[in-house]
Amino acid sequence: MRKNMAVRRLNLGYFIRPASEVGGPQPRVEPVLAYLVQHDNGLLLFDTGIGDADPETEAHYRPRRRALRDALSASGVALADVSMIVNCHLHFDHIGGNPLLGGKPILVQDVELATARRGNYTVDELIDFPGATYEEVAGEIEAWPGIWVIPTPGHTEGHQSLALRQSDGTVVLAGQAYDLASHFASEQLARHATLRGEEQPLPPYRHWLDRLADFDPRRVFFAHDCSVWEPPQTEGAETRLSAT
Repeated sequence: MRKNMAVRRLNLGYFIRPASEVGGPQPRVEPVLAYLVQHDNGLLLFDTGIGDADPETEAHYRPRRRALRDALSASGVALADVSMIVNCHLHFDHIGGNPLLGGKPILVQDVELATARRGNYTVDELIDFPGATYEEVAGEIEAWPGIWVIPTPGHTEGHQSLALRQSDGTVVLAGQAYDLASHFASEQLARHATLRGEEQPLPPYRHWLDRLADFDPRRVFFAHDCSVWEPPQTEGAETRLSAT
């Protein structure tokens, strides 16, 4: 297990998800978050923000962008400092800054890239731009020592997440495997109840949660929710809340 890797969350704007997609009576404003990981091998950037889309998509989601260059600069980093990009998937709100990083390797699941290249999936100009350099993977790999790419299909067939194994516990960058941290928490509890043999009916959970559990995650971060999931206290442990 490696020493700690510094992880910085980058705010790259927001969009407004219509009520028809939320499943309720009101729309929901969702942040667009990327993550910068400082590793001995260099700087890894997980997602790059909202790309420009066609007028219909712009009107549908009403995005407000923060430039990737500005977000990196606020963290003391330039575009040239980035060593590798990992996109959780290739929808336009996760790959907007990719064309600014031509020549840098972009790690993506092969099924995700194939789907994007078939068209009617994302903004084509954000896929095969000048200098686009993809490293296609098929399934799980250790991209750099201690940094694991984990397939987490659901939102898209080729969705992937990162597990960062550190001395103080694993950090998972879950992307849009779940829209909200509370959704992740609910399925984690469903899995726990299932494994305890609770009587059916129980809600289903995604099969790859079993693999994530092998990493014993201490914190899970998301692409469209500022909340962070942490495991509940073990039975009998004291929980202290302080306002400092």
